[in-house]
Amino acid sequence: MNFDLASVDYILETTRSVRKRLDLGRPVPRDIVMRCLEIAIQAPTGSNSQGWKWLALTDPDKKAKIGEYYRESWYAYAGNAGRGASDSQPSAQMQRVISSARYLADHMGEVPMMIFPCVQGRATEDNPAGNASLYGSIIPAAWSLMLALRARGIGAAWTTLHLSYEAECNAILGIPDDVTTAALLPIAYFTGETFQKANRVPASQLTYWEHWGES
Repeated sequence: MNFDLASVDYILETTRSVRKRLDLGRPVPRDIVMRCLEIAIQAPTGSNSQGWKWLALTDPDKKAKIGEYYRESWYAYAGNAGRGASDSQPSAQMQRVISSARYLADHMGEVPMMIFPCVQGRATEDNPAGNASLYGSIIPAAWSLMLALRARGIGAAWTTLHLSYEAECNAILGIPDDVTTAALLPIAYFTGETFQKANRVPASQLTYWEHWGES
């Protein structure tokens, strides 16, 4: 099969974390999300365990409660980060990131849909290989979900700050104690036409061959 590499590369290179450009007033159809989830679960998992679960949330009251926990966690995180910073001002790019992150924190409870990628099992301090396998069994699928949504004009952002209140959020959602929530994805159509490639350090400066430090 011959792939349209230009289209594939375009989706991969322009899938951004969408925060300020989430359309808070436009519902996201369930059938589109389900199609994207069918795509997502084609991702690989450790030992082919397929232990993923997905919780999609549209209930306004529950979203508002989760959103408030997220907001509290974000401002606590931002405050701690600020106290540990140097006197230098953040770069213009970082200021934009902070602004968009603050906007999302203030409006998380208003997004049309939240999706919680979950996986059976819990991480433990004494099992680094098992922990890597646990998260490695849900993150590829969650990223496939975000790419599939992006191809359909729907934005998302990988967020985890609600996990500062994991027990409280799990109680709201009914998530069992033996299940790990990997992230909270705010889901909404994005405004505007598209996104641009991000400014990144070239891969040639980040890649070593055969031995660490050998480029």
